[in-house]
Amino acid sequence: MKKNHQPSGNLTSRLGRRFAMAAAMLATLLCTACVNEEEFANNPRGNFEALWKIMDEHYCFFDEKNINWNDIHQKYSLRVNDGMSNSQLFEVLGQMVGELKDGHVNLYSAFNVARNWSWEENYPTNFSDTLQRKYLRTDYRIANGMQYRILDDNIGYIYCGSFNNEFGAGNLDEILLYLAPCNGLIMDIRCNSGGQMTSAEELAARFTNETLTVGYLQHKNGKGHNDFSPLQEQKLKPSSGIRWQKKVVLLTNRSVYSAANEFTQYMRCCPNVTIVGDHTGGGGGLPFNSELPNGWGVRFSACPTYDHNKQSIEGGIDPDYFVAQTDEDMRDGKDTIIEFARKLITEN
Repeated sequence: MKKNHQPSGNLTSRLGRRFAMAAAMLATLLCTACVNEEEFANNPRGNFEALWKIMDEHYCFFDEKNINWNDIHQKYSLRVNDGMSNSQLFEVLGQMVGELKDGHVNLYSAFNVARNWSWEENYPTNFSDTLQRKYLRTDYRIANGMQYRILDDNIGYIYCGSFNNEFGAGNLDEILLYLAPCNGLIMDIRCNSGGQMTSAEELAARFTNETLTVGYLQHKNGKGHNDFSPLQEQKLKPSSGIRWQKKVVLLTNRSVYSAANEFTQYMRCCPNVTIVGDHTGGGGGLPFNSELPNGWGVRFSACPTYDHNKQSIEGGIDPDYFVAQTDEDMRDGKDTIIEFARKLITEN
């Protein structure tokens, strides 16, 4: 996906300021997590202990998830021995961090990635590419990865499947200008697993005319499981570009995660926005990285985020209306969630 426009320097600075502060403060703490052979030997036992310690000192959701990390150490320590292969060690370490049930926790080797995707794998997708093509047809427009068109009932439809790239201010202006005559807007982020937080904020800034407190952020400031900074406000400021003033229905499913989960939190604070679909997958912890003595990488949640009511969004966000795709609509070639959103806009 190509970027046709770059955001201004002032906008980029504003969007990244609060995350840069958290990253800078955490980076100092993570110096102790950059393990080397002087601290832990490059053998199965040393790599096991290094990984356990990194998580013990820097992971941020032990208490929220009611996890006794010392018990996890005892459980998996018994499975580590000097004669095990790299593949066997990776399996044990991957299962250990899998106990956290966190999509932002990964172990990376040259031959595999340990992950936990239960936040989406254990649930229906409530999204079909085949059905979506019936609404987009073949003449839909594309701008910076977003697909959009005007539906037959004069309702605008935008599909945003990723926040991996920055959105150009010019792209967003063109999209909203094209959809301006519509009676309302459907913003579909189903199966958007995240990307850049700044992109999520930049898009959400098109749906408010005033500065909003949309949530709070903390960072680890010590090695204890409960060593956190005071809550820091997250502010969403209105964009200086074209802003949408009519009704918006945001479509979500369990595959909405990380930055897309954050975007959902921003949007539910904006006026005229209704959320329809399924509970989001969550991912409310900003991830950071470290490395084991053998070179394997580890990613983990280090900074928890909260909604405007100071409630954790790690476990996801409820929609205003729970709507699931039905088998009957599937047979009839209809997307149940899109059709529900259209009725919300037209009937009101």
